Amino acid sequence: QLVASGGGLVQPGGSLRLSCAASGFTFSRYWMYWVRQAPGKGFEWVSEINVGSSETNYPDSVKGRFTVSRDNAKNMLYLQMNDLRSDDTAVYYCSRDRNGASRGQGTQVTISS
Repeated sequence: QLVASGGGLVQPGGSLRLSCAASGFTFSRYWMYWVRQAPGKGFEWVSEINVGSSETNYPDSVKGRFTVSRDNAKNMLYLQMNDLRSDDTAVYYCSRDRNGASRGQGTQVTISS
C-alpha cells in the first residue's frame, strides 16, 4: 500500500514537501517513483530514486526544482518541490513503477495565486 500526503494550495513560487508511506512490501528493495496526473491528462513521471538513494532522475520539466529522497528505515518516500508553477497542479502519487500502474492513494497539489 502506498499513501501520499502533504499536498495543498500554494502560490506560484512556493514550496511543498510530499510524503509517501509504504507498507505491505519490502520497500528497501524497490526503486521508487513519483508520478502526477493533471486534470484531463495522462500520468507523468516526475522523479525516481534507486534503493540506496545514490541515483535520482527527473524529467526536464521538474529538474532543478524537485528533489526525491527516501528513508528505508521508515518505509517513507519524499518529494521536495520548490519554485512551484501553475502547470505543476496535479494529483501526485508514489509508485513502484514509472508509469504509475502500482500507484497508491494520491495527494492534490494546486498552484494558484
